[in-house]
Amino acid sequence: MNQKRWRWSEVVGLGLTAVALGIVAFMQQDALRQLQAQTGEQFTDAEYERQNAQTIAQMQLLAKLPSFGFDNLVADWAFLQFLQFFGDSAARQVTGYDDVPAFFEVIIAKDPRFAQTYPYLSTAITVYAGQPQTSVALMDRGLVAMDPAYQPTAYLAWVFRAMDELLFLGKGRAAAVSYDRAAAWAELNPEPQVRAAAEYYRSLAQTLRRDPDSRMAQINAWIWALVNAVSDRSRQTAIENIERLGGKVSRLPDGAWQIRHPEDLR
Repeated sequence: MNQKRWRWSEVVGLGLTAVALGIVAFMQQDALRQLQAQTGEQFTDAEYERQNAQTIAQMQLLAKLPSFGFDNLVADWAFLQFLQFFGDSAARQVTGYDDVPAFFEVIIAKDPRFAQTYPYLSTAITVYAGQPQTSVALMDRGLVAMDPAYQPTAYLAWVFRAMDELLFLGKGRAAAVSYDRAAAWAELNPEPQVRAAAEYYRSLAQTLRRDPDSRMAQINAWIWALVNAVSDRSRQTAIENIERLGGKVSRLPDGAWQIRHPEDLR
């Protein structure tokens, strides 16, 4: 595979364009806050529903339209829109999170190698929207396009796929396969700590092959989810499930998590 060599001017141009898109998104949100402050009013439920329908329709159209060579920028823009959507808690209390997959349909269609978005994909679609099958299906489409030699964090997609399969779909044997792939890709990472984690993923795979319903494998997967959570809700979900399975979670003064396994509590 030939890796494209970017000229410095192209890199700067793309960077400035991405920054500009981010500024526009920020200005839109800031203008909305100023308007609400001036009027002293909050949007009605009907207005939230209208905005939600409009945004999702735009995403659905964007996923199908050609990007004329700007696929990466379109994916970046869709991710910025997702962050704005996801962070608008007032609107989500009205419309919920069911439409979250629309943003990732754009990202997977335009830039499936955008590996940094996969933790958000899994958390938002599985934990918030309650659609683990959709999460796995989208990751499957993206993984086909990835190469760990060029996307060093691509192994994370296999890890989150495994977690969705094990913890939300009850497919322990499928999760074992995903953990094995995560280990193989992690071993290609240039960071020593990531390569060291490969053995952890491989041990989880071995445990699940012996016992697809292993409580210990589930606890370890939830611990990983807790440490890598991207929102308070996903952290709370992980804590509740660790303790449901017999573990104990506490926070140390330095902010680190302390997790005690069931055998440690006997």
